[in-house]
Amino acid sequence: MNTPTPTASRPTDADLLARRARLLGPAYRTFYDTPFHPVRGDGVWLYDADNRPFLDAYNNVASVGHCHPQVVQALTRQAATLNTHTRYLHAGVLDYAERLLARLPRELGHAMFTCTGSEANDLALRIARAHTGASGLIVTRFAYHGVTAPLAEASPSLGKSIQIGASVRTVPAPDLHPQEPARVGRQFADGVRAAIADLQAHGLRPAALLVDTVFSSDGICTDPAGFLQEAVQAIRAEGGVFIADEVQPGFGRTGDALWGFARHGVVPDIVTLGKPMGNGHPVAGLAVRPEVMAAFGRECRYFNTFGGNPVSMAVAHAVLDVIEGEGLQANAQAVGQYLRHQLRQLAQRHAVIGDVRGAGLFIGVDLVADRAQRTPDPALTARVVNGLRQRQVLLSATGEHASALKIRPPLVFSRGHADQLVDALDAVLSELPPG
Repeated sequence: MNTPTPTASRPTDADLLARRARLLGPAYRTFYDTPFHPVRGDGVWLYDADNRPFLDAYNNVASVGHCHPQVVQALTRQAATLNTHTRYLHAGVLDYAERLLARLPRELGHAMFTCTGSEANDLALRIARAHTGASGLIVTRFAYHGVTAPLAEASPSLGKSIQIGASVRTVPAPDLHPQEPARVGRQFADGVRAAIADLQAHGLRPAALLVDTVFSSDGICTDPAGFLQEAVQAIRAEGGVFIADEVQPGFGRTGDALWGFARHGVVPDIVTLGKPMGNGHPVAGLAVRPEVMAAFGRECRYFNTFGGNPVSMAVAHAVLDVIEGEGLQANAQAVGQYLRHQLRQLAQRHAVIGDVRGAGLFIGVDLVADRAQRTPDPALTARVVNGLRQRQVLLSATGEHASALKIRPPLVFSRGHADQLVDALDAVLSELPPG
């Protein structure tokens, strides 16, 4: 009789945390008081080591769903054929560039590819500075745009220790709770004009206004549609360009448009793309007006070893195929509208819900200590996020006070998934001690 070979015991989460601290160092962070350890993904679900399903209401990296078979097949098929860089000729990068540009305003005539959104924003800033001959950059007060040195210096949300660059100016985010929606655009543009004036007072000229078009790190601001127009006019009046950071809102997430900027009736000078483009595969890039690209093209050569490689382009093609073939932009619009309605109904039972806002499947829910005063309650928000994790629903917090729930699920989220999310949130809020 054969005796089974003993198998090594599965490492505990505590073991993994200890190894993580030893090997990766102190700068890495995990979500949740009890870190989550997924081992498998499928659609809107992540499964832990005990095969328990968790509803992913946060992960727009896997924009068309975890491990979408069509995307996986495209990746493996191309990886088994050829993967090389863009200094050789390859039709894949050209085919995708053509397809991408056809889905953007015609003024954006060139595409460039990177591996990450940080690289895309870094490249966009270099292009803007070459085009304008200026250095000044304007971002919002709690923005996040990347982790390269120039972008980290323009990403206040990375932490209090971040030193904002000498040529960077921050402006207040658009009003998240406007009493007069018609004034949102004017107020935001006034901030941009004040930042331009301050740059000029210090002998600097503005090169660019860079915004995430749903202001996700600032707390999520999507309305009223069109409010960005005056700020874009303000930066252009002083010779700068408008860079639309679509790393989070792009590829149909806002539902009513493929791109966040399109909701505002503006055509950016540069559009940067990232996470959703490859459904988890590291592919990113930008689109740019040819006249804005010209100076950079004359003065620099651009080379990115694997930006635009054949495997990445095959994956990006497959993601577009899925978005369009499965009608995911329309799904984001319909399910997002339904989810916001259900959350507003929930607010009638729970006074700690101060506001529900968003577009498509990008939704913010303020949790407050006092609804009338809109007093942020970050401690409550942290308890709710962790309470949802214990109920096998994953999301996070956003905003300067980390007091808004950030709901940003894969685009394959359904009404049934929305109901499950709302039911779990209702249960967590119902368990809170009376306040």
